[in-house]
Amino acid sequence: GSTVGRDAMKTLIISPHIDDDVLGCGGIMDEHTMVLYCGANEEHIVGNWIKKRPSYDVRIEEADKVRVYLNNQYTLLDFKPNEYHKEKTDMIYAIEQYINFIQPDEVYIPHPSYNQDHQTVYDASLVAMRPHDVNCFVKKVMIYEQPQAYLWEGKDDFKPNYFVPINIDRKIMAYELLQSQVRSFRSPELLKAMSVVRGHQSHTPHAEAFKIIRR
Repeated sequence: GSTVGRDAMKTLIISPHIDDDVLGCGGIMDEHTMVLYCGANEEHIVGNWIKKRPSYDVRIEEADKVRVYLNNQYTLLDFKPNEYHKEKTDMIYAIEQYINFIQPDEVYIPHPSYNQDHQTVYDASLVAMRPHDVNCFVKKVMIYEQPQAYLWEGKDDFKPNYFVPINIDRKIMAYELLQSQVRSFRSPELLKAMSVVRGHQSHTPHAEAFKIIRR
């Protein structure tokens, strides 16, 4: 949870899992950033394989390492990964209430991609931030990119129109603190390559790209 007053939290990143925030927004995360993690994996067997994913405690330890390094804060909800769709209504309410409490200047939400949890969080976030007379109206809402987003050709295909220059070495260092989540299909090398492409598109050495929903 946060140890910083809510007035200091200007940016809210809604992250399906503990790593999506760094993958998509690691370059812009700082002391004014609050991350809302929707859930963290418990230790479990994957399919029929005798293979266990990192335990809940490991994920929290890694999130804490990132928090110390980037100086951000985070709050963890207790939704169960891979089953978010079953509690979509509850997730909408949780996000809505959290936004009303934090009252951020800007919110970043995940690209839906092909991941069912990302799709649910994306949909729930949009509903939670709909114009409403009793809810906080966030003036700046953006979708952040994920390494696998280019494989997606479904709804809201990622077409960035907002770019932020970043320190790519700082972002990669934060990602490598999430040791259990570093994978070949979202390698540090890929993150750097993506930042170069987005940098060329915006006339800067390295950048992160976003799609504006409301600004």
